[in-house]
Amino acid sequence: MEIQKQKEIIEAILFSAGRVVTQEELVLALEIDKKQVEELVKNMQKDFANRGIEIIKMEDSYQLCSKKELHSYIYPVLDKRNKPSLSNAALETLAIVAYNPQIT
Repeated sequence: MEIQKQKEIIEAILFSAGRVVTQEELVLALEIDKKQVEELVKNMQKDFANRGIEIIKMEDSYQLCSKKELHSYIYPVLDKRNKPSLSNAALETLAIVAYNPQIT
């Protein structure tokens, strides 16, 4: 299998997993040895130098993530959680229960 195809497979696995992927899992998926996986990942890290993502190594595992220095741009977009809104009746009920917790 050619090197570019192996890089594509590693990138797809790391992106799809959304978690830490062990070196052993990559070895099994690509059917190559650990040294080759390390070399491929090092080359990919160089390739990603001018992009918004990076591959980080944690012990014997790898993870695809966004670059730390872009946090200030990413956070406002991803932190648009819907804040739960309660109706007036629900707020009144909550206030009564908070005032008198023995109510069932």
